[in-house]
Amino acid sequence: MRLSLLFVIAIVFFGCSQERELSAFEPSTDNILDTELPSTISNDSNGPHLNESGTYNYLALGDSYTIGASVTTAESFPIQLKHRLEQGLKVTVNTEIIAVTGWRTDNLLDAINRGTALPSYDLVTLLIGVNNQYQGKPFRIYKKEFPQLLERAIALAYGNPKNVVVVSIPDYAYTPFGEGRNTDKISKEIDEYNGFAEATALQKGVPFVNITDITRNGLSNPDLVAGDGLHPSGEAYKRFVDVIYPVVLPVFD
Repeated sequence: MRLSLLFVIAIVFFGCSQERELSAFEPSTDNILDTELPSTISNDSNGPHLNESGTYNYLALGDSYTIGASVTTAESFPIQLKHRLEQGLKVTVNTEIIAVTGWRTDNLLDAINRGTALPSYDLVTLLIGVNNQYQGKPFRIYKKEFPQLLERAIALAYGNPKNVVVVSIPDYAYTPFGEGRNTDKISKEIDEYNGFAEATALQKGVPFVNITDITRNGLSNPDLVAGDGLHPSGEAYKRFVDVIYPVVLPVFD
């Protein structure tokens, strides 16, 4: 009887320990912004969420350029895009952002692997790579991990590459932060990253939007740089949306 009781206690203790370990790997909701999700999620959808309710789900994947570091949440490009779509098309766009300042491609892959709030989205944007470049990581890592991220983005967009948009990496050489650094090297490497991202996107049938040229006006037009002297301003993000908006419109046809 005593041995049986000890056995039961051991099972209960092991179960509680396992539960604590698993909870550490649950996806964080710290970076989910302005999201209005249904109480239940269906996995049997086979296409974009086009219905009479006019409700769409948008997932923005990236780093500080996606969360809008040093500007308000409302000024970030995903939220400005959300509002532009809602106002222009009279729809509702539930927006989830998975992005953290400093993230490289491997960090974003890890976050996606931990899970998203929904199994599928009507629109997915992907902007990643500047921290691979800034931190001096070998370019071969980006060449390996960016295609993996793009495949995941397509899978999250109901498997439809036309519902994904790759956004180019801004060029921080044209900011006060970049001055005094090897700006020619920075710009050359940013071009290399963007060239690979564009070629990969087009190969998979995914639209590619170049916003890098906008950021290369950062020194001649200080209004395009946030107060930290590094990241784009709300005005710069507005100009991003001016370019992205017509590209994503076919998703809402």
